[in-house]
Amino acid sequence: MDRMEFQSPLDLLAEIEKGIYLDILLLDVVMPGENGISVAREIRQHDTRVKIIFLTSSSEFAVESYTVGAYFYLMKPICEGDFFRMMDSVISECEKAHKNDFVVPCKGGVTRINVEKLVYCEVMGRTLLFYLENGEILESTGSMDELCGKLAQYENFLRPHRSFLVNMEYIQTISYKAITMDNLAKIPIPHGKCSEIKNLYLEYVFHRKPVFNS
Repeated sequence: MDRMEFQSPLDLLAEIEKGIYLDILLLDVVMPGENGISVAREIRQHDTRVKIIFLTSSSEFAVESYTVGAYFYLMKPICEGDFFRMMDSVISECEKAHKNDFVVPCKGGVTRINVEKLVYCEVMGRTLLFYLENGEILESTGSMDELCGKLAQYENFLRPHRSFLVNMEYIQTISYKAITMDNLAKIPIPHGKCSEIKNLYLEYVFHRKPVFNS
């Protein structure tokens, strides 16, 4: 993982607002101009997944730190062995979480999408809409061709129409006019393509069922 340092919380917040993506963030609670809890609260408006670790000489905010989703609250003086064990743990967790993720630019920053949670994607002009399992819809920019290239390594994605990419894990039914997804979305099927799409889906189900990295 690359390492970055920031001289002030304002510098850090400015970069996060520009869309920089961080896996792990080490923050002190006591900083010039603003305490670390307030900084973390602002960060969470742009990034809900970064692992925030507080390294501090103050125990005052230990409980409050978990309201901003802190991964750990480590008191100074810091034992070198404890610190490296903690870092090994958080790095391992990040690496495992990212195996099936891909990054897309979204409003207010960048977002990692887990391929297992992506139901389907739709393109409108240069706007990509990602429909997730939890009902959330993420908006990004790009082309469907670029997205298909990103996801080519995963066998569970099918492009039944030039404007749609679907995760076959979420297909409910296939008719001659449309694919119905588990969330009841209807994905149009071009005229004469139904048999081809059904065959690709059946091949996936019976012969090419993917095993996600774990």
